[in-house]
Amino acid sequence: MGAHFWLIQIFNGISYGALLFLVGSGLSLIFGVMRIVNLAHGSFFLLGGYIALSVIAATGSWELSIPAAALGVAILGVGLERVFLRRVGFDVLRQVLLTAGFAFLFQQAALDIWGGDFMNITPPAALTRSVVVGGLYLPLYRVFMIALAAAIGLLLWLVLERTRLGAAIRATVDDAEMARGVGIDTQRISVVVFALGAFLAGLGGVIGGAFLGVYPGLDFEILPIAFAVVIIGGMGSLGGAAVGALVVGLANNLGQALFPALAYFTLYAPMALLLAVKPTGLFGRE
Repeated sequence: MGAHFWLIQIFNGISYGALLFLVGSGLSLIFGVMRIVNLAHGSFFLLGGYIALSVIAATGSWELSIPAAALGVAILGVGLERVFLRRVGFDVLRQVLLTAGFAFLFQQAALDIWGGDFMNITPPAALTRSVVVGGLYLPLYRVFMIALAAAIGLLLWLVLERTRLGAAIRATVDDAEMARGVGIDTQRISVVVFALGAFLAGLGGVIGGAFLGVYPGLDFEILPIAFAVVIIGGMGSLGGAAVGALVVGLANNLGQALFPALAYFTLYAPMALLLAVKPTGLFGRE
């Protein structure tokens, strides 16, 4: 195996990690701020892809489908949080049962509305070409995925570190009870964070629809991988989500390329090892 093979596999792993960052960063913030085990997060990803397909079919615009799908899923997420999750409070068992139930409901609704066929989101022709870098042919769409994830990561970092809203979110992650004691409206923060997490998952569904396709069952395939990102990085940490996504993306791609029969082992072994050594994740707080 030459250097080109390794470079291509690393590039593919980074591009897959970029997609996982879109999904995992929102899930990590929801975990960190709200302490909610959201098993419907994969459904947000799936619905983002399906909504984008409908927008493209109606308007012919891939560009319009991105904000439309992300905002549509964010509105759905706010409704789920305000009407249902807020009522169950911090009872983990009820959170799990409720969000798992909605995950199955969303999956069935998607099956009834869009059918069970495999669908693919086709990006503009400009993004279907390849660019040559150092003798390597790199698909431009994968480069776009990496650039988009980097831009969103930078924007999230600026919001979390340089704004009053970000300070309130960080305070809520550190100690929600103390944050309430100093006058922070933690319920409003929870709505904002849940909407943001759903928005990022919906956005990931659009971007991933041209990479993975859109089909029933994709939600339950992406969900455990997103949880692996959060567990490795540490809940509530944006930097942790980025590192976790990179680790999982590289482990998944290199595992499939080198050890196809052990692909799941190479994907989840780092997570199991990290849990044994540092249960809070790489950047999680004790």
